[in-house]
Amino acid sequence: MVYRTLKAAISLAVFASMALLGSIAHADKIKVAGIYTQPIQQKWDAALHKALVAAQAAGEIDYVFSEKVANTDYVRVMREYAESGVALVVGEAFGIDPEARQVADDYPKVAWLMGSPAKPHGSNFSVFDNYIHEPCYLMGIIAGSMTKTNKIGMVGGYPIGEVNRLFHAFMDGARSVNPKVEFKVSFIGSWYDPPKAKEFAYAQVEAGVDVLYAERAGVVDAAREKGIIAFGNVNDMNKEENGTDVVVTSALWHMESAINHAISLVKAGQFKAEEYHNWTMMAKGGASLAPYYEFEGKVPAGAKAKVAELEKQIRAGQFTVNINDDQPKSTF
Repeated sequence: MVYRTLKAAISLAVFASMALLGSIAHADKIKVAGIYTQPIQQKWDAALHKALVAAQAAGEIDYVFSEKVANTDYVRVMREYAESGVALVVGEAFGIDPEARQVADDYPKVAWLMGSPAKPHGSNFSVFDNYIHEPCYLMGIIAGSMTKTNKIGMVGGYPIGEVNRLFHAFMDGARSVNPKVEFKVSFIGSWYDPPKAKEFAYAQVEAGVDVLYAERAGVVDAAREKGIIAFGNVNDMNKEENGTDVVVTSALWHMESAINHAISLVKAGQFKAEEYHNWTMMAKGGASLAPYYEFEGKVPAGAKAKVAELEKQIRAGQFTVNINDDQPKSTF
């Protein structure tokens, strides 16, 4: 009888301990919402979504999201998520920055990590932007070494800071090894219009361009059809956008470091308004250069060596790539 009672007590204690551990593990998770103006397949939003999905898979968060949210509806969605009890909201405030900051003021217990070119706000509105200009500079070195016509084309969405700085860095890198190189710069006025991007790329090739910087989807297809090489942006366009034998390498954006940093601060009760742009740069793992894949033996050895050395210097804080948010202009 005593044995049975003792056995039952031990079983109950073990069950209670397991239940407690389970509740602690569950409590350690926080609820996070993502709000995206584009489909999550669009590369910019995809970078955020991918990082949050990884955090969920690691058991750090419970993740919900809304995509294709128009700017006119964005504030309503922000408020709905805040009212639902989320601890952290990740999104983009480029088109509704003042309104987004007001929502953050109205919900001071919610942490907000929002894409924005402006400064942090209040106590709970942190900002980030796309600072992959460092690998763009490295790509430029390779592009400047591989062009035969000394004419490089660049097709982007809109001439805003986050795009302009990438173009300028790419141009600076190319000029550092090839002072004779010229550039044709075009903006299509859309974040996702592959047919239009192809049109602009075709026109650039007709003007003598033999290398393309594909900031937008559609440019890689144009490069393939015209038999020239291209360089990718944000995602690995060699593997993800039919870029085999076309895309030499890509400037990759990784939001995992920034997202994980924000999550850890929210869990510790230490989240505050701050700039996250350093978390999207190479030193903190926020940016990198994709492999050369089938171009490994085609990129000039001197360019590869220079890129490898500068990458080390950038990560060590010994080389700084200039940030220029002004609109770039064509030089021919």
